[in-house]
Amino acid sequence: MTALTDLFPGFKSVYAETGSGRIFARVGGKGPPLLLLHGFPQTHVMWHHLAPALAERFSLVIADLPGYGASDVPKTDADHTPYTKRAMARTMVEVMGSLGHSRFSLVGHDRGGRVGYRLALDHPERLTRLVVLDILPTYNYWTNLSRLSALRIYHWTFLAQPHPLPETLISRDPDGYFGPVFAEGFDSRAVEHYLSALRDPERVHGLCEDYRAGAYADFDHDKSDLDAGRKITAPLHVIWGSRGIAASGAQPLIVWKHWATQVTGEAVEAGHFMCEEAPDATRTALLKSLAG
Repeated sequence: MTALTDLFPGFKSVYAETGSGRIFARVGGKGPPLLLLHGFPQTHVMWHHLAPALAERFSLVIADLPGYGASDVPKTDADHTPYTKRAMARTMVEVMGSLGHSRFSLVGHDRGGRVGYRLALDHPERLTRLVVLDILPTYNYWTNLSRLSALRIYHWTFLAQPHPLPETLISRDPDGYFGPVFAEGFDSRAVEHYLSALRDPERVHGLCEDYRAGAYADFDHDKSDLDAGRKITAPLHVIWGSRGIAASGAQPLIVWKHWATQVTGEAVEAGHFMCEEAPDATRTALLKSLAG
């Protein structure tokens, strides 16, 4: 098999020991600490276009979420506990602590954004700033699901089906299932990283557990915070793709102002996978937002 291309030259590879097993990350740069979290169905590699510029201003920790990439796949339970965003957020606090960062900024795309806003709600003392890319809160997606939005995010309901239905169907042809996701604007070297991980049935199970947690515990955690009036207190910046998922059925800034006390935001001309479809525009927006 051809070796995967290193898309982070000059960055170290580290494994952090956590309650969810070993978490893999690339580490590099200088300045205040910044945690970057990827989304589905990607890995830390999704940041390869942006990392060099960000590393000039920040000490980057670019991690694979539990069950994804080169991180361990935690053993699950009937409640999908290790894959809740609450558990993943706690794991990321452990990762950053093991690297000497008690407070840090966080940028998360897709599932990584969900881990990010859960971390902001559960561990507000840890975050200096939060940026989420092309998401709305999990609670909002489920409560506002309509015919058209369900067709666009059909994978939310498919992947959340009981084990082993989605795992079995996907693992028969993972390249056929995931390959079309990476059709527009993706570096073929990055795609091979993604598909290499997604060919592992254990990791397919992990990402299904991620979505099962989203349909149950994550929704309940969001609803509990919303009902109690708990809000994100760290400065929150929301970036969405003009052709992405977040803006397809809502006005992202209006939605997020129900969840946070300090909210700013903007669109970039891109679809959902903005870091690879429009890296220059996304980089500019990120650097501006992280500078405050």
